[in-house]
Formats: sequence, structure tokens, C-alpha cells
Amino acid sequence: MTLTELKYIVAVARVKHFGHAAEACFVAQPTLSVAIKKLEDELGVVIFERGGTEISVTPLGAQIVAQAERVLEQTATIREIANQNKDPLAGPLRLGIIYTVGPYLLPPLVKTMIEQVPQMPLVLQENFTVRLLELLRQGELDAAIIALPFPEHGLMVQPLYDEPFVVALPKHHAWANRSSISAQDLKSETMLLLGNGHCFRDQVLEVCPEMSRFSTAGDGIARTFEGSSLETIRHMVASGIGITVLPLASVPDLDAKDGMLRYVPFTDPEPSRRVVIVWRKSFTRHAAIEAVQKAVLDCGLKGVTLLHDALAVEG
Repeated sequence: MTLTELKYIVAVARVKHFGHAAEACFVAQPTLSVAIKKLEDELGVVIFERGGTEISVTPLGAQIVAQAERVLEQTATIREIANQNKDPLAGPLRLGIIYTVGPYLLPPLVKTMIEQVPQMPLVLQENFTVRLLELLRQGELDAAIIALPFPEHGLMVQPLYDEPFVVALPKHHAWANRSSISAQDLKSETMLLLGNGHCFRDQVLEVCPEMSRFSTAGDGIARTFEGSSLETIRHMVASGIGITVLPLASVPDLDAKDGMLRYVPFTDPEPSRRVVIVWRKSFTRHAAIEAVQKAVLDCGLKGVTLLHDALAVEG
């Protein structure tokens, strides 16, 4: 039994697909499949039921996967314990960040970190929330910046800031000169949203009840274009195909009138998301987490509400 094999079964259990798990582990599918079969033979149990494209975890397999997650987390803790007598701000910090925060937070964050803690370079990875949490659990990331809510428990959570949403419109849209727009108004529009897998899509649908309510109707939000990034969707809106909802930090200038887009706030109460940094409870470099928190608060992100006094809690 090896840690690599344990890592493979945890990955398959999370995505329920051998091919996708192999991609997530950066190995060929035959390599992953052979390793898992070897582990099953060694243990004399079936961890996964294989039925065509359907992969499910057996009841006994679920217990083994849960224990494997704990082993991987404890392995990462061993490395951290070995370094606990060293300067917690010395050496790289492996930081994950979701796609809808990274492009707007990372440039000022990296610059601020270089100024404040040059001895602690960031090793960065952008990805989906679920993938970042998996890497965090496996000890391949030290911390991750994501948005609430997230499907995980037992992690430490430090709130960073609250970020309101705004509506992005083509400049010739009938609402372009409005002072605000209600979520209910959106039901009559063709919405351009991020594709499945992006947590921001789910957050938009959750905090804008009218959008969720009409998501299966024959018009309005059902006529959607699903983009791979906020920037792709922004260009689609500029071409007049529809409208979208964006996090405020992604908006270069809320009052700009000389481009192809117009940005209009929501009516109160404004929908928003809370951006947080999460890490394993066993992670010992607390000063490193505090350094990232301070740098984020010092970045000068426009339009967000910084949570200076928020305390870390267990998620």
C-alpha cells in the first residue's frame, strides 16, 4: 500500500470517474486503474463498483476512502511538524484560488506579498472550488481562497471580504442608464452565465432568486450562453448577445461611459458573495495565513467590504 494509491482512490471517489481522476492526478488512466486494482487485490476488497461509465463506491470502500483522506492529511501534517521550528514566513506557500477571484485579486496580492513578506513566495494554482479542496485535503496545497458556501467541513475558515454583484449590459441596452436593477427584472432577459463547475454560477443563481425560479422556463434565463470565463462572457455582453452578473472586483470602472459596456448595481439588498481563505486545522504555519490575510486587506480592491475584525472559524 502506498500513499500514491491512497491519493488515487480519494480522487476517484470524489469525481466518480477513472479518466477524470487520472487527469486530476496528472497520470495516465491505465496507471491509475492498475494501481487501484493492485490495492483492491492487496486488501482483498472491492472499493469501487464498475458498471460501464457508472462508478460507485462500495460501503466498505467508503470507509477505506475516508481513512485514506485522513492518512493523506496526516502525511501533510508530518511535513508541517518537521518545519514548525523554522520561520513560518520562510519558504513558499502553496495557495489555490478560484477562477472568478484569481484574475482580479492575484495581481495586487502578489505585489503586496512581495513588499510585505518577500521571504515567502506564493506558489499559485487557479482551479474550481471542488478541485482546490481536494488538493488541500491531500496536502498538495497549504491554503485556498474561495467563496462561500463550499461543500466541505473540518477546515479553518478566515473571512476576507464581502463582494457585491453588479449587472453588466451592452451600452445600448434599455437599462443602461438606470441607477439600479432588481433581481426580479432579470427574468425577462437572456442571461449569459458561467458553465457548470464554476461556483460563481451557483452563487448567482442562489442569491438572485428570480434567476433560479425561471431557470427552467421557456424564455429568459433558459436562453443562456455558458462561458468558460468571466472575460469571455464580458465580451459576449459587449457584442449585444445578452446581459450578465459580475462580481464587483472584476469591474474596472463602475461609472465608465466610454466603452461597449455599462455596469448597474442591484437594488437593496444587493446580492453578494463572501470570499474567504481556508486551510487544514493541522496546518501549523498560522503566521503565513495571517500574512496572506493582511496582504488581501491591503490590496485596495475596489467596491468590496473588507472584514478586518472577522475571526477564523471551523467550517
